[in-house]
Amino acid sequence: MRALVYSMITAAVVALYGTRVCPVIEAASRVHWVSSLVLCFLAMCALRALLLPPTVTSHPGDAQSLRQLALDQILYLLAAIVAGIYPVLAFGAPPANGVKVFVGAVALGFFFSLELALQRERTVVVEARRLGIDWRLEGAYLPVTRKFGFLAGACVVFTTLIVAAVVIKDVHENFPLTPGPEYWAVAMSWVAKDLLFVMLCLTSAATLVISSFATNLRLFFGFQSQAMDAVSKGNLRARVPVVSNDEFGSIAKRTNDMISALEERTRDLATTQEVTIIALASLAETRDNETGNHILRTQRYVRVLAEQMAKGPHANLLTSEYIDLLYQSAPLHDIGKVGIPDAILLKPGKLDAEEFDIMKRHPQYGHEALQAAVKRLGPTSFLHLAQEVALSHHEKWDGGGYPNGLKAEAIPLSGRLMALADVYDALICKRVYKRAFSHEETRAIILEGRGTHFDPEVVEAFLQEEAKFLVIAAEFSDAE
Repeated sequence: MRALVYSMITAAVVALYGTRVCPVIEAASRVHWVSSLVLCFLAMCALRALLLPPTVTSHPGDAQSLRQLALDQILYLLAAIVAGIYPVLAFGAPPANGVKVFVGAVALGFFFSLELALQRERTVVVEARRLGIDWRLEGAYLPVTRKFGFLAGACVVFTTLIVAAVVIKDVHENFPLTPGPEYWAVAMSWVAKDLLFVMLCLTSAATLVISSFATNLRLFFGFQSQAMDAVSKGNLRARVPVVSNDEFGSIAKRTNDMISALEERTRDLATTQEVTIIALASLAETRDNETGNHILRTQRYVRVLAEQMAKGPHANLLTSEYIDLLYQSAPLHDIGKVGIPDAILLKPGKLDAEEFDIMKRHPQYGHEALQAAVKRLGPTSFLHLAQEVALSHHEKWDGGGYPNGLKAEAIPLSGRLMALADVYDALICKRVYKRAFSHEETRAIILEGRGTHFDPEVVEAFLQEEAKFLVIAAEFSDAE
């Protein structure tokens, strides 16, 4: 549609321009002249519609803008040739006047072709962003300074040629060979009017191109800013569309390379962190009668409970980022057991009161160990959550837990979630001092502890996700 509008504008302007530079056209039938130009440029649009799919849109997006520019320039050149030859053949105009018409049509075609190419670039950028395409630019690098230099040079050339054509026609063809002062006054008036018309047309066309280029820049900087904002919020999958092989394309490409490198390093750090956490947690577990699979099961139980509770009133806290941190920190819930003597930790029977008092210190030991990491490394969301889980997972809803006797919602939600997950896993697993309870027996014990040991909302989430607990328990069961 845009190309059709531009072609009709070109036909109208060239029709008027032809009457200003050629007396023969001015004397001819206006209807004949205008209708001929309209048909010429309509034919150009029809040919463009046929050639656009095989020559432009079927090619990669990063090549479409330049290919369309070349196509439109060629089509406008052909249409300009027809527009220049037609008055010579149809009206008997001098060939020099046909050349003037040709130059005017080529000038408008040049600017409109550039604007259409810039519009194609916008379309490709938006589509690339929607589909997540990151093209690797190939071909010659064309700086923006050179593009503007080319545009400025074209403006100078076309302006000079067209102004010269108008002045020659007005001064030398409309007036006597030896005019008097009154003729020069009239001539200057005609020249001024025609120059105003020419400058208005060329300035409008150039402004259209500059405005279109500015729109592309705003679009680029908008995507660049959005990508940086996304990265600052932790989204390392954000990318800037790259479609122009110039300074802005280079900036976008370097930005994407930087984000990709940051994503890879972050992934490596996350892997290292996970390995370190599992290693530390496994070290604590090896000193206990539990197996490393206890870590894997409990962290998955916690995630299942958190995801279920995220559907309710706790949605603001239980974001996907929070749940991921909770999943990562869950294995450290018993890290404090490293500080418990083996005689107590490995005792096969029931602990006496004094031994149990010592065992109850392990949440505090774990919290202090993680606090030491905070002092050394600085506070992070991960360490904060790990401290919460380590310190509060033995607290009870009615205040009867340890180490601080917290009650109800004074217990961090992370600790309430881990409390149920830890007890469930302890009950269903066999130990030297106890048999493995069935899921049904464990379920009954948890229901009995609703409102005393466990947060009622957490128990409700457990009941909603029992099937997933069974799958996790089977998948990560202890070897016999």
